[in-house]
Amino acid sequence: MMNDQVRTIMTKDPVVVSPNQTVEEVTSVMVNNQLQQLPVVQDGKLMGIITSYDLWKMTGDSSKTPSTQVSEIMNTNILKITPLDKVGTAAELFMDKRFKTLPVVNLRNELKGVVTAFDVIRHALVDKYPRPILYADVVEQH
Repeated sequence: MMNDQVRTIMTKDPVVVSPNQTVEEVTSVMVNNQLQQLPVVQDGKLMGIITSYDLWKMTGDSSKTPSTQVSEIMNTNILKITPLDKVGTAAELFMDKRFKTLPVVNLRNELKGVVTAFDVIRHALVDKYPRPILYADVVEQH
């Protein structure tokens, strides 16, 4: 189970934003999709990631406004994983506690998906309990 490849559990078509979008637009995307992290993609390539924490931090910076572009506040120094990496590798990275979402990229840095800590938990649960009783609708919707 932990030796399975990340591509077997990743979300293949994640919600993404572009570096040119405004903070206001990205906030709306996050709220409407109930997401806390979004990959920032341009021409299919991963440019960075923006988090709700990044948006929260900018509220203390008077030079930043709702029309500030994502490129000005996104994180560009991010951990990534490949589709062929092991689920166990993702689990170890999540143990760091700074990450809840890992972008999944190929060798050309093209975004192929995202894997979340929840994806790893669901994978482990379904492996041990193929027919969950509690929250079956949440666990099986992947």
